[in-house]
Amino acid sequence: MNASKLKLPQWCADIIANPPQSGDGFHNWLFRAALALWKCGRNENDISAILENAASTCGRHVPASEIQDAVTNSQRDAFQPDNLVSRPIWPKVDVEKRKAAISDSGNLADLWELSKPRIESNHPWTEQIIDRLFPGNPLLCCGKTMCDFDTRSREDWRGELSRLQFIVPSPMSALTGKTKAGEESKHALSNTGPRRFLVCEFDNGTIDDHAGLLIHLGGYAPLVCALRSGGKSLHGWFYCAFAEERKVLSFFRYAVSLGADTATWCRSQFVRMPDGLRDNGKRQTCFFRNFTSLEASA
Repeated sequence: MNASKLKLPQWCADIIANPPQSGDGFHNWLFRAALALWKCGRNENDISAILENAASTCGRHVPASEIQDAVTNSQRDAFQPDNLVSRPIWPKVDVEKRKAAISDSGNLADLWELSKPRIESNHPWTEQIIDRLFPGNPLLCCGKTMCDFDTRSREDWRGELSRLQFIVPSPMSALTGKTKAGEESKHALSNTGPRRFLVCEFDNGTIDDHAGLLIHLGGYAPLVCALRSGGKSLHGWFYCAFAEERKVLSFFRYAVSLGADTATWCRSQFVRMPDGLRDNGKRQTCFFRNFTSLEASA
């Protein structure tokens, strides 16, 4: 369906007309597109049809349940009052600033060289990385898919994490919580604890571009881990526990101005498991790790 025939505001038409391919943020795009369409007065049937049309060309099979989840979850958010911190207004990408950050910082090989220690093996280091990112035995929400997940203590997960795709980058505060619809769930914002890591991922550009951007952002906040999505993007974990939320927001707004996906601002958002296994069978390879900032705050 052509977005120009929908008589949508230009900002919304731009979102609808540019769905990414699978591996470049298509799942997150479904939510953003549905949210935009709700805000523009479209009904559930229209939104579902538009998302189904985009899904047919994204490069993978998109189950009806994934589309329905995007429609349902975005409806809950579309009519909530805005809050400066929980629902910020994000800046547009500053193309020139982005180019400068990439050219001044390096590429994937440079990021790999900066790792302490440098990663020399293809062996999945998932368990060791998670032990360092989440010391002790906190509750972690992890999933094989967006629909197949659980919340357990870190020790109860031991030995399984390298086979999973997703993790919430902050410990959970309880085994279950209430969704905005009032349903009990093991993956809800209400049972997600204080923010421990903020993950920046980039959908546009090359993997070397993403590495350069993460190196650049590492000059503003501690970059502790960087991994490949198993597709075309690179994801960086920044340590932000104990930082004031307004400062974390300022950092993330800057990252967004360089092209970072806004979806990971939500504390309960699933992100890629370091050295986990994507549904396409590819390892979500970790290229960089540096836990110095975690040790300093212990």
